[in-house]
Amino acid sequence: MPKLRVLVVDDAVVVRRLVSDALNADPDLEVCGTASNGKLALDLLPQLAPDAVTLDVEMPELDGLSTLKELRKKWPRLPVVMLSALTEKGASVTLDCLSAGASGYVTKPAGAGSMSAAVDRVRSELAPMLKALCQKKTPGASAATARALAARSKAPAAARPVAEVVAIGVSTGGPNALAEVIPALPATLGVPVVVVQHMPPVFTRLLAERLASKSAVPVSEAVDGETLQPGHVYIAPGDFHMTLVRHGNEVRIALNQEPPENSCRPAVDPLFRSVSALYGNKCLGVVLTGMGRDGLRGCEVMREAGAQILAQDEETSVVWGMPGFVAKQGLADEVLPLPRVAAEIVRRLALRASRLIGAKK
Repeated sequence: MPKLRVLVVDDAVVVRRLVSDALNADPDLEVCGTASNGKLALDLLPQLAPDAVTLDVEMPELDGLSTLKELRKKWPRLPVVMLSALTEKGASVTLDCLSAGASGYVTKPAGAGSMSAAVDRVRSELAPMLKALCQKKTPGASAATARALAARSKAPAAARPVAEVVAIGVSTGGPNALAEVIPALPATLGVPVVVVQHMPPVFTRLLAERLASKSAVPVSEAVDGETLQPGHVYIAPGDFHMTLVRHGNEVRIALNQEPPENSCRPAVDPLFRSVSALYGNKCLGVVLTGMGRDGLRGCEVMREAGAQILAQDEETSVVWGMPGFVAKQGLADEVLPLPRVAAEIVRRLALRASRLIGAKK
């Protein structure tokens, strides 16, 4: 297979060299060119025709966001990964870039020893992301998904209890996916929603604030010890696993900094395990776009308890890793395109409301 060709765009010479050397060391990648600002990058794109682009967020002359907007006019599907500083400004601009069509992002380490940390991050995060983003969609994916779902013919019947909590796991492509799902949830949702989005500190708080500004349901970054409220969406804070614990008649959020799982903190699996332990078959798990298989083991635990599970389909996922593993293992009740996810969540929760009304009569 030919190597994937990457254009590296950054105003810092040392960063261009570092990223280039690290990517060139991967047998599946090669840096076909570099540029010191967005204007030069736009000029090089027609000549180099790269398979993917890494784009610095902050650059002189033409910054990352402006470059991305121009790039998307001619290359709407070209994978673009933003390189962002782990700062308030960097996080805010990165979220703007994701909204404008960036495929993903990797944060730059800061502080002492940042050079070696940067090399490690390129090797462990950027290179795999570029390769995942460049994978072609599988023809006939819907048929393959249908066959996988057919394999779980021994799953519990549709008469299972209706969910009392919704747990969502998401990674690469997640901010845009959540921006479509969460604002579509009604104010009358009636159950809490807990979300793990693979993101570092600062990013998760800003993501929660942006979702809150667009949603009928309240959205906030989770706080250790707070009590779950119906109809409220809680986003796990960066660098903390989020789990649920019971205190008397209340369910509360418990944050911890135990070792990363699936190379992630926060990770989806700890949340799903804790949700399953507290709610059993009365929970709804949702796995959206993302790299890797975080959430798979958690879904297995939830499925054993009789919970319901939804997974995003391949066609609408930026990367069909997390939901793909769940679907291929036959763990999902339904595999849906992103535009249908919120409606399906609401439909399944509406069954709960109708049963509650029926019980009161």
